[in-house]
Amino acid sequence: MGNNMSKLSIQQRIIRRITTVLLEFEIYLLTLIGYVPSHFVRRFFYRLAGIKIGKGSVIHMGAVFYDPANIRIGNDTIIGEQVILDGRSPITIGDHVDFATGVMVYNSQHDMNADDFHATSESVVIEDYVFIGPRVIVLPGVTIGKGAIVGAGAVVTKNIEPFMMVGGVPAKVIGERQNKDLHYKLGRAAWFR
Repeated sequence: MGNNMSKLSIQQRIIRRITTVLLEFEIYLLTLIGYVPSHFVRRFFYRLAGIKIGKGSVIHMGAVFYDPANIRIGNDTIIGEQVILDGRSPITIGDHVDFATGVMVYNSQHDMNADDFHATSESVVIEDYVFIGPRVIVLPGVTIGKGAIVGAGAVVTKNIEPFMMVGGVPAKVIGERQNKDLHYKLGRAAWFR
């Protein structure tokens, strides 16, 4: 490229590239493991990869993780089939949270106004007793408050206050959850999902 690089910068680039390839290989293996029809086996390998998974929580088949070490899942939480959890910045998912099929939680995106179109990352927090409907997309920097409900197909671009019900693109408040004394446990997941 015409740039004279020092030995140190060459070494740093080589190390970054090797690290990236190893992470991509880990993600590939976790994607394959995601199709093993056993919660116990998947959970074992997900934890081995660095995902913190609370007691009684399950991740259904087909989940994809972009950087598993930054993902924290609380107790009694169900992550549905075909969910994508970005993980390039921290993702914190609380207790008794229910993700439906195909939910996508991203925390990295490109800066569209930057000359170099560089990536930016922000953490995502999903508090306790949240329900996220099918095919919802949660974008970087969002906090979804306790007890909130996100309707199917919504795109969450901003924080959601506790107990609010939202839907649409972008997600807007469509109601409020009346019961604010939440203490339920989620049902058990099907064995071969």
